Amino acid sequence: MYAILDIETTGGKYNEEGITEIAIYKYDGHEVVDQFISLVNPEREIQPFVVNLTGINSNMLRHAPKFYEVAKRIIEITEDCIVVAHNAQFDNRILKTEFKRLGFEFERKTLCTVELAKDLIPGQASYSLGKLVRSLGIPVTDRHRASGDALATVKLFKMLLDKDTTKNIIQQSIRLNPKHQMEPRHIDIIEQIPSITGVYYIHKADGEIIYIGKSNNIKKRINQHFTNTNQKSKKIQQQVATVTYEATGSELVALLKESEEIKRLKPIYNRALRRNIFTHALYSFKDENNYINLKIDIADGRKKSITTFSNRQSGKSFITKAVEDYELCQKLTGLYKTKTSCFNYDIKTCNGACINKELPEVYNQRVEALINKNSYKNKNMVIIDKGRDIDERSAILIENGIFKGLGYFNLNYQINNIGVLESIITPMANNRDTQHIIQNYLRKNKHLKIVTLN
Repeated sequence: MYAILDIETTGGKYNEEGITEIAIYKYDGHEVVDQFISLVNPEREIQPFVVNLTGINSNMLRHAPKFYEVAKRIIEITEDCIVVAHNAQFDNRILKTEFKRLGFEFERKTLCTVELAKDLIPGQASYSLGKLVRSLGIPVTDRHRASGDALATVKLFKMLLDKDTTKNIIQQSIRLNPKHQMEPRHIDIIEQIPSITGVYYIHKADGEIIYIGKSNNIKKRINQHFTNTNQKSKKIQQQVATVTYEATGSELVALLKESEEIKRLKPIYNRALRRNIFTHALYSFKDENNYINLKIDIADGRKKSITTFSNRQSGKSFITKAVEDYELCQKLTGLYKTKTSCFNYDIKTCNGACINKELPEVYNQRVEALINKNSYKNKNMVIIDKGRDIDERSAILIENGIFKGLGYFNLNYQINNIGVLESIITPMANNRDTQHIIQNYLRKNKHLKIVTLN
């Protein structure tokens, strides 16, 4: 037996909402055998946007029963039933909250028609109730009213039961607490966001930015924020009112903009990202025999580094590959601690710098080639990456080894000197984080176009 229901609420702060209308249809798998529909006096104000959406206002509810007056009927009609709802997590939470205020633990097994529809009718443009039933040819009356939406859910559920020929999904989907589902307001936000690369800003109702992030697919990333169950995500879900975004086209531009915006605005849920985004760095020094040695060490702002890494393992992986690519010595790169020859010399893949067999001048040329490749110190160059449109490219300007800023240009525009670039570049701060972001991006994207400037 199923209790298919829909609830309308006052809106407002998380777990402070009240029910304004409830509709429950008791369904035996073939037909509706009982029903309960009632307005409810929530004993609190209804948010204006909810009034506009549902048409339910405080005057309509003045003489309606309060929740404690309908609670017994709700318990009776849902007894020994599986509660079915579209976005079951939302309806179940609201019911549990109302019963908890009365000192009663409301526990029912639940099924979510959003989850079921995604499994049984994949590929739909939207799984919001209105758009889904419309695309399936299911008639709906009194949209955004409890009885109309609950009746549409009955018809949708009947179709889903028909499509579940093996009955496996229905059996596996039953659980006391449904998988976390987005609330309707979260779905509305996501439907307005494109699947593009860029920086996004999560705002509270008063406009305050509480989180800044970047993604190659903003829609997918916001969806994760709204469905994750960790503490930070839950807090964001409670407070979010809207999400704005800035398209960048380039992931590098998004990373640089995200870093600068977090430092400037200091959003409350970006605390971890305000700290340095790298922990280790590559340093060089000459030993007593005049060989250039390389060393991965904890990042120290007082020392000049060649490049930086998010963690020690990342640095070790980099230097291991460099030893192979540039025929460097394991001993002189800190990978093999020994007082004699390194392991690679023993297997004839090291030229013997570890035992002074290879001349320092010859060995150091290869080390300097590695350093030059992975550092933009004293360089004048522009990194060309994707733009926001097909005929546009982004430009990241490095002048005398310092990150100056970024901008966009049309493919027909000639980028060949700093003077031309300065007219399109938006200045940005140069710091250790920006250096790390750029160097790390260049390491991972070896086919980027880099133009050396005069």
